[in-house]
Amino acid sequence: MVALSNVSTVEELVAQKYIADESVTVQEVVTALIAKIGENMSVRRFERFAIENGIVQSYVHGNGKIGVLVELACEKQDPALAVIGKDIAMQVAAANPLFLNKDAVDNDALEKEKEIYRVQALNEGKPENIVEKMVMGRVNKYYKEVCLVEQVWVKNGDYTITKYLQEESKKIGADITVTRFARFERGEGIEKKEDNFAEEVQKMQGK
Repeated sequence: MVALSNVSTVEELVAQKYIADESVTVQEVVTALIAKIGENMSVRRFERFAIENGIVQSYVHGNGKIGVLVELACEKQDPALAVIGKDIAMQVAAANPLFLNKDAVDNDALEKEKEIYRVQALNEGKPENIVEKMVMGRVNKYYKEVCLVEQVWVKNGDYTITKYLQEESKKIGADITVTRFARFERGEGIEKKEDNFAEEVQKMQGK
């Protein structure tokens, strides 16, 4: 529905006519499901990708627990793109990268990481003249953990995602680039109320 209606907000989406039954809205369908299964649910967020030269590939993991969209740019249309897109989407689902590449890393977050590494190195008693080298080494490790194209490919530990894309680009004779991705995990971002245990005991005792 999101692909066809081109809505931009959740409010607009739930007000749309349901694609399988235009006599009801999306919100009315959700409300009916809540009544049927007895569990609360809501449409919380969505992403819409569109690309002229390339593909958008989706992947759903764990019976809907994690959903991923990946956008691949490529000047040549090739059936292999769907397989490559799924591989990248599975990587996103499994490794949970925070950024696409080094350039996308939030500068404030990076400086915070650097300061943590710097303090750690000094606390380890390392000479100040080599602390900066250690910091940069740990920053590079940080990039490999949080940047999609820097990550080790989960299906082949000898490849990074960048190397995998380079190899596949050679096979089809055109450059393949990941331009963006989105990863949704069920319950992510929902704050759960945690009752204080002592207060709970007091309530049970009628205090």
